[in-house]
Amino acid sequence: MKDTRADGVPLSSTLYTPTGYQEGTRLPTILNAYPADYADISRAGQTTGSQATFPRLRQYRLLLLAGYAIIKAASFPIVGDPRKAYDTDTDQLVANAQAAVDEVVPHHTDPNRVGVMGHSHGAPMTASLLAHSSLFRAGAATSGWYNKSLTPFGFQNERRSVWEAPEVYTKVSTCFYADKLKTPLLIVHFGDDANPGTTPLQSTKLYEMLRWSDKYVKDAPAVTR
Repeated sequence: MKDTRADGVPLSSTLYTPTGYQEGTRLPTILNAYPADYADISRAGQTTGSQATFPRLRQYRLLLLAGYAIIKAASFPIVGDPRKAYDTDTDQLVANAQAAVDEVVPHHTDPNRVGVMGHSHGAPMTASLLAHSSLFRAGAATSGWYNKSLTPFGFQNERRSVWEAPEVYTKVSTCFYADKLKTPLLIVHFGDDANPGTTPLQSTKLYEMLRWSDKYVKDAPAVTR
């Protein structure tokens, strides 16, 4: 599929439907994506891989058998000068997701039954989309990071330290928006993850903050004016 982000960035993805699917049927749909950094729009819109290959859908087989459609390999570019691209990371993630969902909803997807999932760098994307948009009804994040202040000397293509750009580290870290995350999120992390950017502690802390933010909101006294 080809679609275009609100700011003109061209995007692409592949839609898989269950065997026997009838055109026009609105299906529950899962979006799977992994953000990638680009310095300019012309490269962000490029199509990678080949259509002349056999699809490998082992991890999605049960979902397809259960009647779900899968948006696989959706392009999620983060475009901008590497020195400050992550200033607009969250906005670009939401714009990417909006374009992907808008492309499938008119023809294939039930807009009230769309989920999102991602692994590693795709996991914070998933959590961020649930916290900062209302596009999805559930999410699944595996082996991700959710608090970038735990890796304060840069991440992905972000070259600034947490002391140079504290607001950027806060904005990309779902932990600091735990009170906004009300959509169901499955958090999975492999205990032997040796990547310093995605240690299991990241998932543990997100779970704790979700749990305590919910308790805080429930126990907070009413505000009177």
